[in-house]
Amino acid sequence: MKFPLICAAAASSLSLLPTIWAGSYSVNQTNIGSAFLTNFEWEDIADPTKGRVHYVNQSIALAKNLTFTSDDTFIMRADYTTNLTASGSGRMSNRIKSYAQYRTHVVVFDIRHMPQGCGTWPAVWEADDQVGTSSGEVDILEGVNDVAPNSVTLHTTGTCTMPENRTQLGSTLSTNCSSSDTLSDGNNGCSVDAPYTASYGKVFNTYGGGYYAMERTAAYIRVWFWSRNDSSIPSDITSGASSVDTDNWGQPIAFFPDTDCDIGSVLKRNNIIIDLTFCGSWAGSSYSNNDCPGNCTDYVNYNPSAFEDAYWDFAAIRVYQPSNSSSMSSAPPLITGGHEGRLVAVYATLLAGVVFTIL
Repeated sequence: MKFPLICAAAASSLSLLPTIWAGSYSVNQTNIGSAFLTNFEWEDIADPTKGRVHYVNQSIALAKNLTFTSDDTFIMRADYTTNLTASGSGRMSNRIKSYAQYRTHVVVFDIRHMPQGCGTWPAVWEADDQVGTSSGEVDILEGVNDVAPNSVTLHTTGTCTMPENRTQLGSTLSTNCSSSDTLSDGNNGCSVDAPYTASYGKVFNTYGGGYYAMERTAAYIRVWFWSRNDSSIPSDITSGASSVDTDNWGQPIAFFPDTDCDIGSVLKRNNIIIDLTFCGSWAGSSYSNNDCPGNCTDYVNYNPSAFEDAYWDFAAIRVYQPSNSSSMSSAPPLITGGHEGRLVAVYATLLAGVVFTIL
């Protein structure tokens, strides 16, 4: 019989297919205004990066006006009125974490303003901080001391590297994603610099902020950025649509494929985390090289008014999950049928744009 032979040929052909990108997602959670207070946990913990910061709980944040909401606004800021003492706790700020955890998903951040200024270290990222680096980490928006552009970074355990050249608009800074304190690269992960200065800090705020989006699947991670006045922003982004199609969003600023990294294994179920710390292991160590005055700790302690613009203003965060399970397949299933026991395998490849039928 020809049937087993055809099966083997079809399976062999399917194994050569490129990964098909997911594309279609439906909204799972919308965070606007007071929804942030319900869907996120305030972490009043010691800063893991050893920053000059005092993270407060939600009650204190609300009472001290370090967090407030309106119908379409969520503000999260640092204290900018208090002179600190050298022996006292750090500058009050917020660190929040989504109650929900995610694997395959898309998340869209509509950000009007981000913290700026010397000594600041703001970040939007995904990880599980209860288990550390073993869950993997994606830094979507992060930087220090107002230095643009934004760096998008993947941190993993085990062996995980990225190709130097790949389909992205940003510039590859490092290709070793593995996280270890013993690494000679200072545990930097594999980073990509965004191609626009408006992607971070003061310039980001000057243009009214913008949109960050991340798509995470078992086969790749893609991160996009559009400045507020960018005419190419997809309509499903600007409208806050109930469904989105990432295949219509153009090239990402950062792309992390599974070429030499098992993305599905090194990234576990992670939370969305947003924070603002000061100095610490990155902002503090690079402070003197970033045209900032004096030393970082003294600057944070004794210049409260310098942090009046150290705040987040989110219009929305929307999380989307796959519209159907087939959207995540690297190839459609085999199709069988017919009185003669024929096997028909039909599959599409995005690169060639053609359909093959194996009989």
